[in-house]
Amino acid sequence: MTQQRILALMPHPDDIEILCAGTLIRLIRAGCEVHVATMTAGDKGSDVLSRKEIADIRREEARLGAEVLGAASYTCLEFSDLEIVFDNASRRRVTGLMRRIAPDVVFTTPPVDYMFDHEITSKLVRDACFNAGCRNYDTEGADGLEPLTSVPALFYSDPVSGHDLFGVATPVHCVVDIQSTLEKKIEALCCHDSQRAWLKRQHGMDDYVHSVRDWSARRGALIGSPAAEAFRQHLGHPHPAANILCELLGATVLSE
Repeated sequence: MTQQRILALMPHPDDIEILCAGTLIRLIRAGCEVHVATMTAGDKGSDVLSRKEIADIRREEARLGAEVLGAASYTCLEFSDLEIVFDNASRRRVTGLMRRIAPDVVFTTPPVDYMFDHEITSKLVRDACFNAGCRNYDTEGADGLEPLTSVPALFYSDPVSGHDLFGVATPVHCVVDIQSTLEKKIEALCCHDSQRAWLKRQHGMDDYVHSVRDWSARRGALIGSPAAEAFRQHLGHPHPAANILCELLGATVLSE
C-alpha cells in the first residue's frame, strides 16, 4: 500500500486532541502522513481576554499540540467561533484546503452534535470531499492545483458525550484501540493550557484531562481495551466503503 495521507479537520483548537488524536498518532506510527486543521482559532474561548488575544494563544496551542502528535502540518482556516456557516464562501475555503492536502482519509465531527459549529463543520467537510474533485469548482487558496482524483474515505468522530440531541446514544461503527497512544494524546491535549486552566478555575479539578481519560476508557470497554476512540464511517455514495482503519490499525468494526 502506498503511503496514506490523512486530514483531520475539526472546528476548534483541542477538538482533535479530544476526539481523534490517539488514532492519528497510531496512523503516523503506521507510516501515514497526517495533517491537522481547525476551522477557528478559538477566538471566543475566554471570558477575560479579547478575541485577538485568546485566538493568538489558542492558535499557538493548536500548533504545539500538532507538534506533539507528530503531524506534518497544522492549518487554521480562520473562521470565527460560533459564526461558522454553510455558504458558498465557506465551501470554497474548506474545499481549497482539501485540494492542498489531497487526503486519502478525512476525519471530522459528526453531522449531529451539541453545537452548530460542530454540525456545520461536518457538512462543510463532507461537501469539500466531493467538491474537491470537480475541476470547474472555484476554491479559495488552491489556485493552480489539480482537483482530487478520488473521493477520500470519511470518518466522523464521536459527538461530545456520545449521544444525539435527544440524549440517545450514537451508534458506533468502528473502534480503534489507543492504549499505546493514550498518554501522547493526553500530552497533546495538555498543550491547550488556556482551556485546561479555565476549567480548573471553574471546577477546581483537572476535569479537562479526567473527562478525556474517562471517555477513552468507556469506548475501550467496547473492545476489551483500557482506551479507545470510536468513529462512524460515511458509507454513502461516492465515498469508499472499505475501512482503511481496519487495514492499517486493526480497528474493530461493530454492527450498528
